[in-house]
Amino acid sequence: MTTHKCPNMEEFKRILRRHSLKVTPQRVAVHEAMMSLGHASADMVADAIKATDTTKVTVASVYNILTQMAMLGVYQYRLSSNNKMYFDVNTFKHIHFYDQENHVYKDVIDDELVALIESHLGRKKFRGYKLENIDIQLIGRPTRKKYTV
Repeated sequence: MTTHKCPNMEEFKRILRRHSLKVTPQRVAVHEAMMSLGHASADMVADAIKATDTTKVTVASVYNILTQMAMLGVYQYRLSSNNKMYFDVNTFKHIHFYDQENHVYKDVIDDELVALIESHLGRKKFRGYKLENIDIQLIGRPTRKKYTV
């Protein structure tokens, strides 16, 4: 299984340079916020940057940077039930648990389960299609008791 964790700041800067992108204060601030948040929407990242008061950036700019980084494979993204795009710093194979009430994503790391599902579905034939990826998302809502995933 390929594990690919979020690049640290020096790795992030190398990725930008490798793709002929400037290392701007806005891109650095977005990545710092994402390293801290893990899963976040553009609004959440913009709020985190605003709270640090390190650089000025609009939500639209944050969204564009996040989308660009997702296209480069630095982050993954997923669309939530509230029609917001959420970005994920972990690009390795893992399961997501989505809290549909609070619109929060959490990672569920279970390599054995992911391997079992991939093995099972990898043998299946989908007429007219080639299976390229398996993306597992569990959906739930909080119970009265406070549990953590």
